[in-house]
Amino acid sequence: MRTLTLPGGARAAVVGAQWSDAFAVVTSGRIQLELRDGQPGPVLGRDAGFWLRGTGVRALRNPGRRTATVRVCTPRDVPRQSTSPVRQLTVNGDAMTSTEDTQTAAGPAPGRPSRGHRLRRLAGTGLVATLAAMVATTLAAALARAVGVDFAIPDGGGETIPLSGFAVVTGFFSVVGIVIAGALLWWSARPAARFVWTAVSLTALSLIPPFVSGANAATIAALLGLHLVAATVVIPVLTRSLRTD
Repeated sequence: MRTLTLPGGARAAVVGAQWSDAFAVVTSGRIQLELRDGQPGPVLGRDAGFWLRGTGVRALRNPGRRTATVRVCTPRDVPRQSTSPVRQLTVNGDAMTSTEDTQTAAGPAPGRPSRGHRLRRLAGTGLVATLAAMVATTLAAALARAVGVDFAIPDGGGETIPLSGFAVVTGFFSVVGIVIAGALLWWSARPAARFVWTAVSLTALSLIPPFVSGANAATIAALLGLHLVAATVVIPVLTRSLRTD
């Protein structure tokens, strides 16, 4: 007996030698059968049992966001007598037997951290990245001020941005990024890819305010650079954390 684990959106090819005479039961999540022509087939929910021999199914796919698990056993592992209801599924003209085995217990995916654990790890990693970004932008702002950038908004008598202001703004928006990453980790099947797209888009939008702030060219250039410094520190760290199972 073996367990097949499919994270959200994952796909596993069906190898005939491994599935010949094998019986499988979906113990958690949902499994969609992919037909020989690549078209989507039936979706089997938890406790649905099936054989694949002679059905023309070429792959199993997890269509949902939650991890799905399938217990696979040989015919000698299947009880001789069963009171479970039996139904027939037809795949490309071939009949496939499917049973609803209510005695099958769902189990967690082996070796895969729980979502709560991943969220805690993401939060810890994100806070470290936030502190690093705050230090980096504050030091960069101090260096820019040392070479003559006044950070006055608007130019010519406006209010000067203090160094602490850079740290506060960087910290706030970095925490917003952590919240977005956590939400995507919880609800999205592809959190890393969606986070990169979202973070890059928000970073691009954050480059607009300096141009309309009324500051001089040196201050505008420095503000743009500070935005990119913070993004360069935080975004890759959160992305790597989202990709780590």
